[in-house]
Parts: sequence; structure tokens; C-alpha cells
Amino acid sequence: MRETVGMRRKDRELTAKQELLAILDEADVCRIALATGGAPYIVPLNFGFVWEDELTLYFHSASEGRKIDLLQRDNRVGFEIDTAHEIVRSENACKWSMRYKSLVGTGAVFFIEDEIEREFALNAIIQKYGHAGRGIFNRETLQRMAIYKLIVEELSGKQKK
Repeated sequence: MRETVGMRRKDRELTAKQELLAILDEADVCRIALATGGAPYIVPLNFGFVWEDELTLYFHSASEGRKIDLLQRDNRVGFEIDTAHEIVRSENACKWSMRYKSLVGTGAVFFIEDEIEREFALNAIIQKYGHAGRGIFNRETLQRMAIYKLIVEELSGKQKK
């Protein structure tokens, strides 16, 4: 994985892995942007993640629909995750601002077919949202579900305090 180059506001850049992990832990939604051949299509998704040698984000959804069709045509995506939102008010309307922490990146999405990896991915998702231990999954539901991972290739973190 490489960091995205060219961030204009270097004073807001986050580079320490612990800072980036904190954003992943705190955020509730990951938005992925898919290629349509025209205007991008953006979808908010719940997610799980593992960051060992590389950052991998995990998702699940219905196994059919526009998102799945687009991913099957082109697995390259952009993504955005944000948290810690706070409006900063001012007497001067031009001085209003927002505090935040965010991650932006790109990568490739791969559908997971292996049953053991599918359960691993779902466990990563449910554990992110507070489920302790391993989940018990209904086999029939699991077979109907699309489970996929985003291997992150570029990543940048940013915060405004």
C-alpha cells in the first residue's frame, strides 16, 4: 500500500498507523465509489477490516443489484471513511468550519468464495460493531449473500482539529 501523494494541507495529514486505525475503529460507514462509464456511483456500506501487512476492508450485501454488476465489470474503486464530525460556528459566516477525521483511498475489490474466508470476513464486520467472539451464521443466508474485500492500494488520512 502506498500513501496518496500531493495532499495540499500537510498540517492536517495523518500518517501514523495508530491514527489511521483509530478512524477505522470509530467510523460506522465506508463509502465506495464505483465506475459506471459515466458519473461515479457511490454506495455507503457497513464494513469490517484487518490491517496486517496490508489494509483489507470487508463488506457484505445482496448478491445482485447495481453495485454487484458494476464491481463485476470493474473492480477498481475509490473509498472514503469519516468520523468525529463537529461544526465550528462563528459570528462571521465565512469562518464556519467543520472538525473531522477521514480516510480516502483506492483499491481493488474481490468477491470471496471460500467458505472459511467468508466467515472470517463476516466476523470482522460484526466484531467491528461490537459483537464479541465468532458469529453463528445461517448457511442458507450465507450462500445467498455477496461477501467481498477491498484490498487497499492507496491511503491518505486527514483531520481538522
